[in-house]
Parts: sequence; C-alpha cells; structure tokens
Amino acid sequence: MLLAGDEWAARFEDFQREAWRLETLPQYLMPQEAEELQAFRDGARIDPATVHNEYTDRLRRQAAEGRVQGRVHVVTRPLSEYLRFEFSQYYRPHLLAGEQIRILDVTDRPNPLEGVQDFWMFDQSEVVLMNYEPDGKQINRKVFEGDVSQFIEYQRIAVSESLPFEEYVKGLVL
Repeated sequence: MLLAGDEWAARFEDFQREAWRLETLPQYLMPQEAEELQAFRDGARIDPATVHNEYTDRLRRQAAEGRVQGRVHVVTRPLSEYLRFEFSQYYRPHLLAGEQIRILDVTDRPNPLEGVQDFWMFDQSEVVLMNYEPDGKQINRKVFEGDVSQFIEYQRIAVSESLPFEEYVKGLVL
C-alpha cells in the first residue's frame, strides 16, 4: 500500500512508543525545501533555539507524552551541501524539540547497513519503505508487507554503530 497525505501524516500522530527513521542518502530533493536551501547557500543561518513550527511543536508534544521520534543518518565525508544544510537548519532545532538524532559515519570503515534503503518504523511493528531516485527525489512511500524483524535489527545496528548528533558535529563547520 502506498502512503501519502492524511494516511502518511496519521502515522506520526498514531504511534504509541516510537517512530524511527533510517536515512542513507547524501541529499533529498524536496520541493518544499528549495527556498530554505537557497537561503542557506546565500549564507542565511537560523538560531535553532528559536525554531517553532508544526514539526517541532509535534516533536515537543510527543516528547512530553513519552513518545520518541528518532533517526540515524548514514553519511560519508566530506559532507554534501545538502547534509550541511540539513544538519544546520533541521537537525539542530529538531534535537532541541526532542528528536533523538544519531549519525553513522562510514567514511573510513565498511558500512554495516550497505544496501539497506531508507525507511520509517513505527512501534517496531510497521515499516514504511521510503523510495527515492538516486539523486534524492522521492518516488513514493510504501508499507512493507512482511516480517519486520530485519528492520528491528537494522535499527539496532544503526544505533549501536552511530554517534549522537551533537557529539558528531563538534568541531564541524556547517
């Protein structure tokens, strides 16, 4: 089953314990980010502590309810322009709002998740595969039909092999 619109948004309202994402691409081409990305290219930076929008408000509410949203992003250095943008403009404010963000840098080591595609997992019971073109343009989101145990193992590996975001970015110029 393909997910979009209200059905997709409902996943983030309805999970009970945890929504978790694995990101594997160096860039995501999202039309709604184009203006912000251009501003970043032009030198604009935000104060992450002042960001309040629908996404950060939802993160704060979920954290207060004891529901966790997290992610691990697999990266290689040098970081792409998009990753520098994402780290600066999104990850920092999202972290302050309660999201648990980790980075798995595979620059100088084998990727323990080689070949695993992007996905979201909700309450370790439902997986939504995130399908992208090689350049990061989203194709669709599809509910995985089958045993999710392999995705639980991917999550375990990703978390155990990664660093907390703030530890990873210490000393990096974004």
